[in-house]
Amino acid sequence: MKGPLFSIRMRASRDDAHLSGAERLVDVSTLEKVAAEMTRRALQHAHGQADCIRISIDLVSPDTVLILPLPAMTTIRVPDFRSGRTTALNLLKAAGVAMPAAESALAAIAGGASPSGGNMRGAMLVDAVTGERLEPDSRRGIRVSRMDLTPEAERELRLELEKLGLDRPQVREALVLSGKVLAAPGVVAELCWSDDPDYPAGYVAAPQAGYVRIPALKPLGDNRGGRAFFVRGNRLDLPGLINFLECRPVLFDRPGRFHPDRDMER
Repeated sequence: MKGPLFSIRMRASRDDAHLSGAERLVDVSTLEKVAAEMTRRALQHAHGQADCIRISIDLVSPDTVLILPLPAMTTIRVPDFRSGRTTALNLLKAAGVAMPAAESALAAIAGGASPSGGNMRGAMLVDAVTGERLEPDSRRGIRVSRMDLTPEAERELRLELEKLGLDRPQVREALVLSGKVLAAPGVVAELCWSDDPDYPAGYVAAPQAGYVRIPALKPLGDNRGGRAFFVRGNRLDLPGLINFLECRPVLFDRPGRFHPDRDMER
């Protein structure tokens, strides 16, 4: 990218409930186009048309941008969402998350992690050993922001995903978000699946395993979803971690490795 970058962020709601969000880092030549695409996305969401759309645009200082490669990607095939959740728990355990912490976070996402019993607007921040939730606001959660692909990296990524039949916005955006989360200090792993009732896939991401896509983590038609970031460290700088996730600009300049699909371990 040439010239200054702008962080553009969209948040959409319906009846005061979070509906949709999007994050991009773009140059001035594509700013208007991206703003229009985000608006269209909010108006055509699977959960209904937004009645409130907020778009924020901020200039990004070039010396604050962290340049990284995307994590590696693997897909583990599963026969159903129950097998998918078992696979997710095993991956989290392998990443160093205590099983009770993994199970409680998974159950919270499945049941609605917000105090109201609905979906959170952001992510849970979970102690990987104790399972304690650490996010300051359990309704809002942690909102990962200010990350994107370079145009060259986006082209390369889409070519690779197209070969796998996975060139969809949900997959590209999840890879970018997970890449920033895994770069954050103290993060052990991430668990996520969408609240889109027509999109049952999700993933577990961890520094060693990379981004592991699981095609089914909930039944079709279920509108529950969310994400949990598992953290560990005796000297964890919680404010610093949250500031990195929400404010530090990260730009990914190349895709990670694409490993062959595999079946779940039985």
